[in-house]
Amino acid sequence: MDAQLPEPEPLKALVDALRRLPGVGVRSARRMAYHLLQNDQVGAQRLSQALASALQQLRHCQRCNNFTEDDLCATCANPRRDPSLLCVVENPADQNTLESTHGYRGLYYVLMGRLSPLEGVGPVELEFERLLKRACDGEVKEVILATNFTPEGETTAHYLTELLRARGLTVSRLARGVPAGSELEYVDAGTLAWALIERRNA
Repeated sequence: MDAQLPEPEPLKALVDALRRLPGVGVRSARRMAYHLLQNDQVGAQRLSQALASALQQLRHCQRCNNFTEDDLCATCANPRRDPSLLCVVENPADQNTLESTHGYRGLYYVLMGRLSPLEGVGPVELEFERLLKRACDGEVKEVILATNFTPEGETTAHYLTELLRARGLTVSRLARGVPAGSELEYVDAGTLAWALIERRNA
């Protein structure tokens, strides 16, 4: 095993902090730290200030749980959105992706995670009661579950379906199928299988 040079404590703390980012291991974190300290100290200062500002100024929207500077985010405060549709997503990045399609005009609720018992994330940690209160406000007619098609995302969708339907709400799930413009020969078997299951009349 390669011998490691002893690192100054501030450098070690920076590397450990960068490792908290998703998909960043020890080597990547160390490269980032060296780059910021040696080649981009101005960028390091901006990163530090932006992170401190975000932590201080951002809060969770009272209605959708996404990040915002105000009590309500711009989407929830927009009177042109359809309040009868509520789309549930795992994180803000998923909401941004759906918004980029320009095909949805309803409102959102951001879970900020997904059920994962092995990681200690359950209904309490995700504040499902808050979602149920939001969905049962009298305006929402349909809840669209747009969690990811991972085992955890599927578990979350199934659990929420039971809770929401028990309260008389219409619940739908994003369809899975063949991407537009693709050729069947290049589509993976799992996607094709779901496309067959969720087929519709021509």
